[in-house]
Amino acid sequence: MTIAKWEEALHERRLPRSVSRDGDHRNPYQRDKARVLHSAAFRRLQAKTQVLGVGLSDFYRTRLTHSLEAAQIGTGITAQLCGKFPDIANTLALDPTLIETLCLAHDIGHPPFGHGGEIALNYMMHDHGGFEGNGQTFRIITQLEPYTAEHGMNLCRRSVLGLVKYPNFIDTLHSSTVPPKRPLSLRQVKADEWHPPKGLFRCDEPLFDWLLAPFSQRDKDRLMQFSTKENGHSKTQFKSFDCSIMELSDDIAYGIHDLEDAIVMDMVHKHHFVDDVTLPIKALDVPWLSQNIEKLTDKLFSAKHHERKNAIGALVNSFITAIEIQAVDGFTHPLLAFNATMPFHFAQALELFKRFVFTKVIRRPDVQLLEYKGQLVVMELFEAFASDPCRLLPENTQLRWRKAQGSGNGMRVLADYISGMTDEFASRLYASIFSPKQGGIQDSFHM
Repeated sequence: MTIAKWEEALHERRLPRSVSRDGDHRNPYQRDKARVLHSAAFRRLQAKTQVLGVGLSDFYRTRLTHSLEAAQIGTGITAQLCGKFPDIANTLALDPTLIETLCLAHDIGHPPFGHGGEIALNYMMHDHGGFEGNGQTFRIITQLEPYTAEHGMNLCRRSVLGLVKYPNFIDTLHSSTVPPKRPLSLRQVKADEWHPPKGLFRCDEPLFDWLLAPFSQRDKDRLMQFSTKENGHSKTQFKSFDCSIMELSDDIAYGIHDLEDAIVMDMVHKHHFVDDVTLPIKALDVPWLSQNIEKLTDKLFSAKHHERKNAIGALVNSFITAIEIQAVDGFTHPLLAFNATMPFHFAQALELFKRFVFTKVIRRPDVQLLEYKGQLVVMELFEAFASDPCRLLPENTQLRWRKAQGSGNGMRVLADYISGMTDEFASRLYASIFSPKQGGIQDSFHM
């Protein structure tokens, strides 16, 4: 297949363009970026938890600010790769607007209350196909966002492909071990026992088939390959070139930018950072980074705001400039035959940053209490709506539920509805339902 031919196939949308607007000279990715930016799902990210709870401080990053930072990093990676690997970048038609769009949209499927909300919905959906944030992103862009009547944002095929981080289905990737016994009370649900596999929902298989239609059967089969674990969920092994850039952008934003929140809010201490990050990176012999990590550490924990910002920028730059393009064996289509990768020692260094944020911030008891609280809110909302959907759901969601019941996917509509809520909306709705002194006709359930 010629470059022109595969580009044409990847520019296709499920709903062909019916109205041509005079003077509109945007390329497909510029149109897709506009659809993401103007979507309700994207706006809701401003009120969804990233690492720390929304509303505790104006400084904390939300899912929205995290996505904006990831998008900035993504455009930086794109510029870097176009400069270092011009021939490959040209062959792959690497486009900065496309990468920016993927980074802006990558988290729109994540539910309220961060990981706690995801655990809650996966637990409640365990017998109905499960729940996972990336799988929900796929649903929003292909079906749920009301840019079109039935085709979601109706993004072009390449944009959709770039947002599929885990190209297989949850039921295939699920651990073969017997699931834990369901507790008698929702308050006894242990998060560690109900992690979802990372993948798509089986009910969305026809859309996935459409997405992979331009690829050979051999490429499709290899893209869906996964590694099997004895005591845990299986994990997919491959992704598209565009998706690999988006994922690196996400990792850098999480490991470096999200660290800033913890430092400024005095949630982590310098001596812990030195032990867990500074000294191990110094021992790794990472080009430039190992020689400068001690100075950068001093700046990160400096009382001077501009010094901390300077260190953050230097760290981000060191990771962006290290990224390379590598061939991926076994694929014939160019978009699958190459991935953006982080060199080994740099990947180890970034993992140290990510692990530090996870262990010293996310796993803190006070943060986990907030996550547990959100987990309960989501589970009890789901239980209430599932008890009598035709009585309790908003009218438009009732219509979707009745339609989905015919194909046995009624519970998926409940997951769609609750996962789209912001933290604040879910909390107010919970209080309106379960608190005797709260709620009234004026408290609308509509989002």
